[in-house]
Amino acid sequence: MTLLGGAAAGSLIPAALPARDALGESYAAMAPPATSPPSLLIAPIELAGDWGHMLPRAADQVVERMRHACLDGVRLVSDRQPTRLRVDEHTSGTPAIWLHPDGTSMAWIIVDIGERDWSKLAYQFGHELGHVTANSWQADAKPAPPCQWLEEAMVEAFSLHGMGRLAKGWKENPPFAGDNAFGDAIARYRQDIIDRYSALADNQGLTRDAAAWFSDHRSEIEIPGLHPFAQSMSVTILAEYERAPDCVEALGALNRWPSRTGIPIPEYLKRWEASCAELHASPRLPARLRELLRIA
Repeated sequence: MTLLGGAAAGSLIPAALPARDALGESYAAMAPPATSPPSLLIAPIELAGDWGHMLPRAADQVVERMRHACLDGVRLVSDRQPTRLRVDEHTSGTPAIWLHPDGTSMAWIIVDIGERDWSKLAYQFGHELGHVTANSWQADAKPAPPCQWLEEAMVEAFSLHGMGRLAKGWKENPPFAGDNAFGDAIARYRQDIIDRYSALADNQGLTRDAAAWFSDHRSEIEIPGLHPFAQSMSVTILAEYERAPDCVEALGALNRWPSRTGIPIPEYLKRWEASCAELHASPRLPARLRELLRIA
């Protein structure tokens, strides 16, 4: 993820297009009542930016399907969920969360996918949605060492986990008639990423001894970004998501303290575990990472 600061929302981006579901209904109509707490699963989605000559409603379908693949069945425990999502297609640059300091409760996701590259859209959107789930969408959510790498690994695994569910659902029940085979294309795209990251994990020594891997490469690991060490750790975290799905809900307890990722990993895990307790979220994931990396 690249976290970008900027002017007030809407000042730099073309007018948003209304997102619609498979029946053509605006997602805005699905917004929860004003008295309900915000929910990332049902927050209205709007599209903005340059989507080129896309098939009608195709981008909407992919984004909405991926959101459900990532979040269906997940307890959304955060008390900092946005009330709406903007997915903004840029023709250059990297995927990002736009940290717009205007006080709104909109999470602003930037993607760069190229013409009709739906697997890439699902992958990029899933990663940035992971950051939103982990409370990294408000104006103060700037990345900071030494623990930003760990959030990157967790949300990359979040996207890969969602893509696995998306591929299965698309093959069984595609949004477009006769498009079942695209589920296989999504699965191949996902597996190529996993294979590449798994090779990194083997070469770095992560698969042999995670604690030694962390100790030996700590100065290279504890820098922000989805670098090769964060990529290799994402495969380990993906295995935890798939072995114990309640691990995913712990993302909603992340970054609820002022220093966010800018504290040493023992303190980071301690605050995360305390946040899980406060929100009644499963502490399984931080406990497992503490065990793997042998963090006292």
